[in-house]
Amino acid sequence: MRIGLLTEGGYPFVSGEAGLWCDRLVRGLEQHEFDVYALSRSERQEDAGWVPLPSHVSRVRTASLWEVEDDGLGYGRRARRRFAECYGELAATLCTTTPGAPSGAPEEASALEADRFANALYGLAELARDEGGLPGALRSDTAVRALERACRAPGAHRSARGARVPDLLAVAARLERALRPLSLDWYEDDGLGAVDLCHAASGGTAALPGLLARHLADVPLLVTEYGVRLRTHYLTEPDSPPAIRSLLAAFHGRLAAEAYRRAAVITPGNTHARRWQERCGADRAKLRTVHPGMDAAPFSEVARSPECADPHTLVWVGRVEPAKDLVSLLHAFAEVRRAEPAARLRIVGAPTGPEGEAYLAHCKGLAAQLFPDEADGPHAVGRNPVTFEETGGPELPSRAEAYASGALVVLSSVVEGFPAGLVEAMFCGRATVSTDAGAVVEAIGGTGLVVPPRNPRALAEACVALLRDPERRERLGAAARARALELFTVEQNITAFHGIYLEILSRTPVRRVVLDDTGEPLPFAAPAEAHVPGRWSDPTSRVVARGGPGWATDAPVRATAPATATEGAR
Repeated sequence: MRIGLLTEGGYPFVSGEAGLWCDRLVRGLEQHEFDVYALSRSERQEDAGWVPLPSHVSRVRTASLWEVEDDGLGYGRRARRRFAECYGELAATLCTTTPGAPSGAPEEASALEADRFANALYGLAELARDEGGLPGALRSDTAVRALERACRAPGAHRSARGARVPDLLAVAARLERALRPLSLDWYEDDGLGAVDLCHAASGGTAALPGLLARHLADVPLLVTEYGVRLRTHYLTEPDSPPAIRSLLAAFHGRLAAEAYRRAAVITPGNTHARRWQERCGADRAKLRTVHPGMDAAPFSEVARSPECADPHTLVWVGRVEPAKDLVSLLHAFAEVRRAEPAARLRIVGAPTGPEGEAYLAHCKGLAAQLFPDEADGPHAVGRNPVTFEETGGPELPSRAEAYASGALVVLSSVVEGFPAGLVEAMFCGRATVSTDAGAVVEAIGGTGLVVPPRNPRALAEACVALLRDPERRERLGAAARARALELFTVEQNITAFHGIYLEILSRTPVRRVVLDDTGEPLPFAAPAEAHVPGRWSDPTSRVVARGGPGWATDAPVRATAPATATEGAR
């Protein structure tokens, strides 16, 4: 079948956060044809180029979410009135009670608000298709005034009523970027209208092209989320003014609810994401939990050589940022050192951005304060029991080597989605001590110790208990590796999505009609086995979209030529 893969800030860009998962999915499903529709988040990401693409990726189309677009088009009076009505309706739905929050409103009222948001969204999309120029309209004074009227209208919630002009300008700018896919030319019969299935690799803006393909061409939609966008908004916007935070949260909640309502199947990556999806209105009957697939091969050698680990060393591996709570880990390690003076802690990871660099400097200062350098004698050079390192050097060439260096892997996060680093440690056969954040408990499943977050004493007690019991560490490590190989490999992920693709297609009405040599439709010309790889039908038969003219028997013309890996690399 032909899959339209929708991404935002990920595949096929080299620096994409979700690039590895999508790349493994595409390569594992080589029996299908993929068209990739990618939204980029930054100029740096675009300059990094693409990953090498397999031959069954027939097309890649990209669009920017970071550039300020100036289409130079102006609306006439009728189009301006049409835009004001649609945008005003959308703004009004954002000023009611935030989706997902307990409001006490009856179910009928919630359904009406959902329909109102959907009608406004698709109205803007149809306006963009008919008139063009939507980016400029979304940044116009008309949009800002519509937001202001909605915030001042009776029934608007308190935080919206307190919005000031700078808040309204900020919200309008953010909505323009989020709604930019409405203006793209991806939805014609030779684009997303021609695919058998749209697979959104994340929610939010990435799902918008799938919603429009569903609305305009009746293409079924599959939504995969390893982190729910509404939750991400709450975590990344804690210091924004209340009006901006609440209006954007309402938008993300409304958009998520619409995507869940229109999707044929929703695949959360873990139970934690599934609970957020249910809170945003996802139907439980559509949910299929599919854990992310990870490559276990780089960690196999470590698992076969457990004797290489230092029995006194604790290892932490990840991105250095405040959410990882290394401060609590350092205080916990101070307790560990009192009980086990020979213990060592290796913190392996690089900071992310200026905030991460400042946090790393703070942690290094705290480590120097808590643990003065120790020397074996009066003439020896002292060293600190806590080291801060990065992979890629001679001592730690890879993450597998980092996990191999210690007998115990520690995770101290207060905020966590799916703990990929923890699963890597499980592949290595290492015992783990983790805080109860995100999907940690679901990933560990009883094969490691879990303590409350921001509790250094509990973290220290768990670490000491395993440092003093090597047999228990070995049992937990073996059980952790067996669990990871059963649930979190690339193979199980690919098998699950292949089955879901076939399930969706089997329940989707036929959207194409096969024409014979005279241009007349052939009944029963596209049987079920036509979706199996290979040529089952008469090569002289032609396929056109339902509703196309009888004389349109030539092969469809692509808007862009198929992209190859060499064309995408920069």
